[in-house]
Amino acid sequence: MNTLSVNLHLMLVSFYKPSTKRFKILCEEKAFPSDQYMLKSQVKFHGLDADEAIVEVKKREGEHFWRTEDVIAKINEVEDELALVLIGGVNYYNGQVFDMKAITRAGKLAGANVGWDLAHGAGNIELKLHEWDVDFAAWCSYKYMNSGPGNASGVFINEPVSY
Repeated sequence: MNTLSVNLHLMLVSFYKPSTKRFKILCEEKAFPSDQYMLKSQVKFHGLDADEAIVEVKKREGEHFWRTEDVIAKINEVEDELALVLIGGVNYYNGQVFDMKAITRAGKLAGANVGWDLAHGAGNIELKLHEWDVDFAAWCSYKYMNSGPGNASGVFINEPVSY
């Protein structure tokens, strides 16, 4: 249904519920450009400052991949203010497959909703979204599902599970 960007917006309308205390969104440094625009649009819609609300996990100096322990450390660092974790499951630039299971668990334990942009993951890697307790995911079908530009994308919405 729809396009990936539209579906991500729809997922954030449902899963990004900022409060005075919990309003931050965690993503990877230099997320896919349309994801960056979507995140900024969503925080502005809620009257928030994107520079304060969007927290990027950076790669270590001289490294080309994110370390899972750094993502989890950043989740723990902003835990009390964290409303949402949204990362590209497979990074568009370097092909890194994030440890979605571990990151999802850390985000959920911190009290945040966790979603994944799977534009480069769906049809490319094995996904166990329900098993990993992912709250939501969205993807397009024209990359690794070979449908061509403009074709429908998809979403996953999980049943709530608490730890």
